[in-house]
Amino acid sequence: MRLRLDFRLCLALAVLLPAAAAAQVRAIEVRSPRAFGYFLGDLVQAQVDLVVDAGFSVQPASLPQPGPLAYWLDLRRVALNETALADGGRRIRLNLTYQNFYAALDARPLEIPGFAVTLANETAQGLTTAQAVVPGWSFTISPLREVQPTRQDDPADYMRPDGASGAIDARPMLLASGGFAAATLATLAILARDRAWPPFRPRRVRSFAVARRKLRRLKAGVGTGAAADAAYRDGLLALHRGIDTTDGRRVLADDLSAFLARHPALAPQAARLEAFFAASRLAFFGRDTAGARTLVSFAALDDTLCRLAADERRA
Repeated sequence: MRLRLDFRLCLALAVLLPAAAAAQVRAIEVRSPRAFGYFLGDLVQAQVDLVVDAGFSVQPASLPQPGPLAYWLDLRRVALNETALADGGRRIRLNLTYQNFYAALDARPLEIPGFAVTLANETAQGLTTAQAVVPGWSFTISPLREVQPTRQDDPADYMRPDGASGAIDARPMLLASGGFAAATLATLAILARDRAWPPFRPRRVRSFAVARRKLRRLKAGVGTGAAADAAYRDGLLALHRGIDTTDGRRVLADDLSAFLARHPALAPQAARLEAFFAASRLAFFGRDTAGARTLVSFAALDDTLCRLAADERRA
């Protein structure tokens, strides 16, 4: 009696185990955009959908590897995408790209071989594997030319005549080229004037603008005490050098009237220049830098240079 029960148990397991393995892979579907109209060198796309039970995923090592499959067929690309389904299963999608190298002499079907993919599901009870066998599928290839064309007496008749090309109006392109050339020349002329290239003569140096930039650097780094006094005296010297460069000679306090007569554009700043010379005399000859700064402060010196640079630019 016991032997009979064991035999029945083994028979039941033998029936149920293949059914369980089959249930792990629910569906296999192969799709292609079209099954005909391919030529030598064309890419052939295929989409393989595997619907499996929840928890199963593809073993990457079991996927087909890109490379030659036959003398006329290469697998170029394999892309994998997995998504969960509403019923708890999973859809595994393989996008395959093949390239055909078969030089057909007539329209004929070619078969792309199938392959097997291993699926695995690892749980606390252990690792369960299943195999999904993707069937082969076929497509129709067409020749690039007919095998036996109509016989021609002259071999040149086998060649197609050259296509006639329409006339192209070159005037818009010539006008555009002329406009670009004119804009380029104008830009070059502006650059030459700015750089004082021939035939433009060099512009006179704006000495007060240079002096003001130097004063700004001194003002930015001014400290306190002796350092501040030294920076102030350097600022006075910068304005002195600006006046001397503008006149082309050394200009002293007694020469101010003659300097303004030679440079009438600077005449509106006569009072500020008189105060500047007085402060300079006090700082350098009277050795009273503090008194000079009371007479003309650092800010007033900067304002004087700013006005002189503006008058110089307008002149």
